[in-house]
Amino acid sequence: MLILLPPSEGKSAPRRGAPLDLRTLSFPALHEPRSQVLDALVRLCSGGTAADAAPAAEVLGLGATQAAEVARNAALRTAATARADRVYSGVLYEALDLGSLEAAARRRASSRLAITSGLFGLLRPGDRIPAYRLSGQVTLPGIGPIARHWGRHLGDAVAAAASGGLVVDLRSSAYLPFWRPPRAQAASVVRVRVLHEAAGRRSVVSHFNKATKGRLVRDLLLDGSSPRRPGQLVDLLRDLGWQVEIPDEARPGDVDVVVATL
Repeated sequence: MLILLPPSEGKSAPRRGAPLDLRTLSFPALHEPRSQVLDALVRLCSGGTAADAAPAAEVLGLGATQAAEVARNAALRTAATARADRVYSGVLYEALDLGSLEAAARRRASSRLAITSGLFGLLRPGDRIPAYRLSGQVTLPGIGPIARHWGRHLGDAVAAAASGGLVVDLRSSAYLPFWRPPRAQAASVVRVRVLHEAAGRRSVVSHFNKATKGRLVRDLLLDGSSPRRPGQLVDLLRDLGWQVEIPDEARPGDVDVVVATL
């Protein structure tokens, strides 16, 4: 089973650690497209002064007060690195809390989790990366739309990581274009949507969505089972106490997880 996660916009910058070395990252076949994105991002952000940061900030979708993010990107080649699961610090990763898992569950995380990334394409939790700012919706000079760039390169990497097993897709909408399952693999992909139910109404709420996905992945890692078909995953999640629904029986790979509280 392969579980695809989004990155988080929030990141904890490592204070110490070896500088970035793309050659050490998982999925070595992605080395060249990673180098291309890194070169383009550093070049964009290497203006030199706060005033020069404005054009880069606009390209990256940053506000006027976020010049420090541009400077951080400019220094990516020499910045300290840490495990990706420690650098990503958003709601999903807080709820997942990989560092507190028992050893067996952490080993499962290292082989079952893959994180989509605008800069690196695809990562394992233990890959050492610096904090950076590059969302999946950016159009990067010299590269073009980041999503289109990675859409040309991630197919083989995801297929190899899945090894013919089930893919549980928990990515946010910005990262869906990075990889779309080919027709031959579509029956082995489960797309999970989280709905918040309150006062008889259901809606998608970002905080509930992210926290619930983190808790759901944590439960799967702790349990250790490896379902191979969408129906087996649904049964497992229900056994683990989740309210799971299939909104369209003709599309068993689309699954809703319904929560009322965190």
